[in-house]
Amino acid sequence: MEHFDLIVIGGGPAGEKASAKAAYFGKKVAIVEMHTEPGGAGVHTGTLPSKTLKETALFLSGKNDKGLFGVDKDLRRNVSIEDFYYRKNYVIESEVKAINHNLKIHKIHHFIGRGELVDKNTLKISEPSNTTISGDFILISTGSYPFHPANIPFDFKRIHDSDSILSLPRFPKSLCVLGGGVIGCEYTTIFAAKGIPVSLVDGRNELLPFLDSEMSSALVDQMRQDGVDVFFNDGLKEIIPGANDSEEIKITLNSGKVIHCDMFLFAAGRSGRISGLGLEQVGVKLGKRETIEVNSEYRTNIPNIFAAGDVIGFPALASTSMDQGRAAVTHMFSTQGINQIATLFPYGIYTIPELSAVGLSEKEAKEKGYDALTGKAKYKDMARGKILGTQDGFLKLVFDRKTFVVLGVHIIGNIATEIIHYGMTLVENKKTLDDIISVVFNYPTLHDLYKYAAFDGLGAAAGHKIKD
Repeated sequence: MEHFDLIVIGGGPAGEKASAKAAYFGKKVAIVEMHTEPGGAGVHTGTLPSKTLKETALFLSGKNDKGLFGVDKDLRRNVSIEDFYYRKNYVIESEVKAINHNLKIHKIHHFIGRGELVDKNTLKISEPSNTTISGDFILISTGSYPFHPANIPFDFKRIHDSDSILSLPRFPKSLCVLGGGVIGCEYTTIFAAKGIPVSLVDGRNELLPFLDSEMSSALVDQMRQDGVDVFFNDGLKEIIPGANDSEEIKITLNSGKVIHCDMFLFAAGRSGRISGLGLEQVGVKLGKRETIEVNSEYRTNIPNIFAAGDVIGFPALASTSMDQGRAAVTHMFSTQGINQIATLFPYGIYTIPELSAVGLSEKEAKEKGYDALTGKAKYKDMARGKILGTQDGFLKLVFDRKTFVVLGVHIIGNIATEIIHYGMTLVENKKTLDDIISVVFNYPTLHDLYKYAAFDGLGAAAGHKIKD
């Protein structure tokens, strides 16, 4: 039986970065992946594919270019479903090559097959590897999978989850999305940008409630401008599949509303991928939705077994998962490097338009006792925004009236997920509105949003805030 310093189960963002870090510090590492290609959901069914499809939808729809150069015509490109998926497939293939190269240069032993714990140090691997290995430490980073309620008859042809929606045989004539979380909102806007009629159903009274309420409302407004029917405080009562490919699916909501659509996407939750790992027989403590419970070191109740990434639950982001894997290795082997992930990190939602946020929302700031004020700047008022032809979107600063310290930054609009990072440094370093105003940015750039939002905030503090 071959022995390793570390066995990593799962080759997604957490597993890959953990294995590479351990190998960098001279440890003998094995990574076990049930699929023939590493990368996990982050590469194959989640982060990268959906973000690539968002860019593809924007390009094919001409949404951001209509009328920009005096061309007053329909710029939509009529393409096949294969064309729609082309760039997505290219990005996946390219990233898989990069990960395989990373494993190779770090001399990480790569086993293909399902891993099952025999005991706390021994892992049995199924076909095609068909072997058993042992390790001093084990990291479980098996990710998550789409939750499947019993009342939804998934056929992965017309009734889909967030995995199967990435391999459609054709474009839907119309689509109903159940679930107004990140995944549901992203796919709603992607297909709406393609001109496909979309209905979005959510059981709450707002989308993405963890965001500042103005951001959520602005996204709903944009969805409705793009023809999306949004149904709040409602849920699925019954779904009746069409008898054939030409007969529409009948969806009855709890309210009694009936929606007829060509395809249906369930996007209301994911569960940890722990089935078949043998965790119960080893005694690893589990949490809700098939997640694994860990402490601040990413250590389970079994001292040599760690877990990181989606399989431990919130925040379940590729960015945080990578650092969780690295931090776990630090605690295993007392190596150099991070021993915990940053407590402050940005959220990025790749809808059309993008949303990104860091720090406190206006509501959260007030709940924490701050005398909170806000300052806003619109994309369309910035010189760079005019050059880009951006008509929608804004940046919102939340700050303390007494100190002018920035408490939160919230953006909806073009490349919001890129320009949020300056905002993260503001919140992290407790910078003030005056600090923002004193900075010189390249001109013209969208970073001017920060400066003019700061001016607007100072106006609010002085009692003469510019009205929208």
